[in-house]
Amino acid sequence: MTDKKKIMYFLCTGNSCRSQMAEGFGKKYLGDTFEVYSAGIEAHGLNPNAVKAMAEIGIDISSQTSDRIDPDLLNKADYVITLCGDANDKCPMTPPHVKREHWGFEDPAKATGTEEEKWAVFQRVRDQIEERIKRFAEESK
Repeated sequence: MTDKKKIMYFLCTGNSCRSQMAEGFGKKYLGDTFEVYSAGIEAHGLNPNAVKAMAEIGIDISSQTSDRIDPDLLNKADYVITLCGDANDKCPMTPPHVKREHWGFEDPAKATGTEEEKWAVFQRVRDQIEERIKRFAEESK
């Protein structure tokens, strides 16, 4: 392929759950046309339940790293997608050429209740992120 891939950068607070799952789905559904990355305002480490939730549907994100926002990558990105209000509010300014969108999802790491109830939140948020990325993939064809 001679065309340069576009860059998609998913951002959330800690680059632990939502943006990690989005990166995994982004690589699956958008990998032919996008280089996909994720980062956080902070780096909280990869959440084991996010890894487990993705593994449950056959996507391995265990080798992804939890990173803080890279200003160079932010400025090179074609799309910056914030996945939580905190990232949307605190994301550094982006140049005019960067398309910025906000797709808000609840933080599964903050789920309360029994272990089963918390796990169900991870599964639900995972599925919501997948549906949103599939929709983006369809819209960007």
